Amino acid sequence: MALTDTPIQPDQIPPAADAVETTAGPPAAEAGGILTVDLSAIEANWRALGRRIMPSECAAVIKADAYGCGIEPVAARLSRAGCKTFFVADLLEARRARSAAPDAAIYVLNGLLPGTAPTFADLRARPVIGSMVELAEWDAFCSAQRWQGGAALHVDTGMNRLGITASEAAALAPRIRSENHGITLLMSHLACAEEQDHPLNERQINLFREVRILYRGITSSLSNSSGIFLGNSAHCDMARPGVALYGVNPTPGRSNPMRPVIELEARIAQVRIVQKGETVGYNAGWTAKRTSRLAVVAVGYADGYLRAASASDEAPGADAIVAGKRCPIAGRVSMDLIEIDITDLPDNSARRGDLAKLIGDEISVDDVASAAGTIGYEVLTSLGRRYHRVYRA
Repeated sequence: MALTDTPIQPDQIPPAADAVETTAGPPAAEAGGILTVDLSAIEANWRALGRRIMPSECAAVIKADAYGCGIEPVAARLSRAGCKTFFVADLLEARRARSAAPDAAIYVLNGLLPGTAPTFADLRARPVIGSMVELAEWDAFCSAQRWQGGAALHVDTGMNRLGITASEAAALAPRIRSENHGITLLMSHLACAEEQDHPLNERQINLFREVRILYRGITSSLSNSSGIFLGNSAHCDMARPGVALYGVNPTPGRSNPMRPVIELEARIAQVRIVQKGETVGYNAGWTAKRTSRLAVVAVGYADGYLRAASASDEAPGADAIVAGKRCPIAGRVSMDLIEIDITDLPDNSARRGDLAKLIGDEISVDDVASAAGTIGYEVLTSLGRRYHRVYRA
């Protein structure tokens, strides 16, 4: 279930910075899982990243429902903390961000879809222009409506995804001499910032520097979360951290400098005995090597806990913490249920109705991602709406 299906309602946004917590979703007693989001940790991560890039501005990327943490509560918290610029993926997200951050600059990374210019104006949102066709449509709208809300110009320096070429950017540069040129941000996107020694980083930084020279006086932005750790040459006037705000390690292979943000717990629906030699779960891929006790928890891939984190006889899967101890998953993660091997726990230490921790304490988002053969981004943005959510301020 995608996080963007059901936005957090305005009355569920923490009303003040000193609020203890607020909740969303089904009641805790009725939910298969409880997702806790530490808003103070998100703010602390934003401030820590801001200190690294001073005096440059630290914006915040809140696309994909703030990486699964909730656009409205995250935008409201960071806006109160002093964040002035947010980046989202599309107009739906821009609308939600505007409701939580009325005075912020909001950039829409996916750009200008045909016929959507009036909606940008209504929301006071700014498209990230990534092609000459988009620019022509935006210019025509701004000229006809005398709109001066601004837009970003995205220059492709090596990602080969969205963005105009460096040559096109150079040809457009003279327009900034006009009074109402409409470009409020010049940006590009790093492709390999997680690998600090990747040669493409230096090539992109150097190419973007050449383009920036032509756009003196225009705010420039290149760094994502990992780009902040490439050093001053990548910082420009504004950085756009995303996943690091939410606790994922922006420096893979090294100690994580960010505070953890989320905790995910799942309700134990049943504790059962499986005899030695019996199989567990779909496709019978996990076989009990001994008489085993399993805790069946009411969370599955429909809740965004990735099926790829399953365990089999050939390969272990992710772990969970039950009764304070780390225990392995047994068998396939199914749509609504996961089985956890608790054989090594004392009898009656885990009972029906207790909570097992899937993310939190010694199990990080990155640990779950590694077990599932993916990245922390996917783990966070997959988390569903069936959880009881606690926003801790």
